[in-house]
Amino acid sequence: MRSPISDEVNRPQDESDNAGQGLLDRAFARENLKRAWKRVKANKGAAGVDGLDIEQTAEHLLTQWAAIREQLLSGVYRPRPVRRVVIPKPDGGQRELGIPTVTDRLIQQALLQVLQPLLDPTFSEHSYGFRPGRSAQDAVLAAQRHVSSGRKVVVDVDLEKFFDRVDHDILIDRLRKRITNQAVIRLIRAYLDAGTLIDGVVEKSRCGAPQGGPLSPLLANVLLDEVDRELERRSHCFVRYADDANVYVRSRKAGQRVMALLKRLYEKLHLSVNESKSAVASAFGRKFLGYAFWTSPKGVQRTVAVKARKQFKQRIRWFTRRSGGRSLQQVVDRLRPYMLGWKGYFGLSQTPRIWRELDKWIRHRLRAIQLKQWRRSSTIYRELRKLGASEVTARKVAGNSRCWWRNSALELNRVLDIAWFDRTGLPRLS
Repeated sequence: MRSPISDEVNRPQDESDNAGQGLLDRAFARENLKRAWKRVKANKGAAGVDGLDIEQTAEHLLTQWAAIREQLLSGVYRPRPVRRVVIPKPDGGQRELGIPTVTDRLIQQALLQVLQPLLDPTFSEHSYGFRPGRSAQDAVLAAQRHVSSGRKVVVDVDLEKFFDRVDHDILIDRLRKRITNQAVIRLIRAYLDAGTLIDGVVEKSRCGAPQGGPLSPLLANVLLDEVDRELERRSHCFVRYADDANVYVRSRKAGQRVMALLKRLYEKLHLSVNESKSAVASAFGRKFLGYAFWTSPKGVQRTVAVKARKQFKQRIRWFTRRSGGRSLQQVVDRLRPYMLGWKGYFGLSQTPRIWRELDKWIRHRLRAIQLKQWRRSSTIYRELRKLGASEVTARKVAGNSRCWWRNSALELNRVLDIAWFDRTGLPRLS
């Protein structure tokens, strides 16, 4: 796809211009825009309220970007409302996303690329979410260190609909303390005030930061850093990833005091603690970013939380359902990226037995799919003999041709073994 950012529209400025170049000029300079477009394109994503996808937006911007850039630099640009999308959550709930147009995602990404280097160094070292060089795994390792140090009680705080309840006035006030460029402040305010298109009507609010916008995670860190700094001032050990914060203490009494403190701090920001999901509890009984902790002779260890394992198995069942007319290779090809992504995220787990059990269970399900696809006793016998099965084994499995699940756990293991699955490209978790 041709880049919509032409060399002619965004000519490099001479040295005298660069000396007085403001944040908006830097954000919408040609090279920065090209980087932003690559990121937006790589992230893909749906069209916004204008109905234009990535390719259509690229064609649109080839002729319109010069006018849009002029509006941005002159302060008259008005973002389009976001499109509301409701997606199901694994626990049965729903999450509402606000999807900006591709053009607005490009503008936000360009802004993010110049603002993040300025703002990120001002954030707490205990904040890990959506920050360069930091990850959820880093947050989990930090949490493990706190528990290993003897702080085995956790104050686990969940904010209720955080992104929907970000107060615009408070956020802009905190942003002004870090950025003096009023043009940038006005543009960010315009994005916050753009509203949401619901059933053809634009609904505006003084609260909310659309989760589908590139700027929202950075703005969330600006708002919540105030809480981080107060916890630091009181010398608490804590880890925050976006709106998910855990504070580690040595006793439940101390935990109750911290919980009361956090409620007061969040109340000042007009944020609410979700009472049903927040608690002062043993650090070994709570999950954090999909992980849980347990004790062994080696000390505090990491494992995949029970809920995360259940969600994984539920997803695997969907991929490996014995219907749909897909070949086993097609099933494996669809499983592969999901399993690799899951393994990549939970690679810090220190419980190899769980990995081995999941591997065994997945292969069991795939063997059942293969038997069903062979279906007939004569076909099962013939295919097993081709794979090197003994005549006794082939006849025994073929004699129970409809018992796909039971057959998959018996003699078939020695024929459709791990090496056979390796040849199909099925990843191993263990």
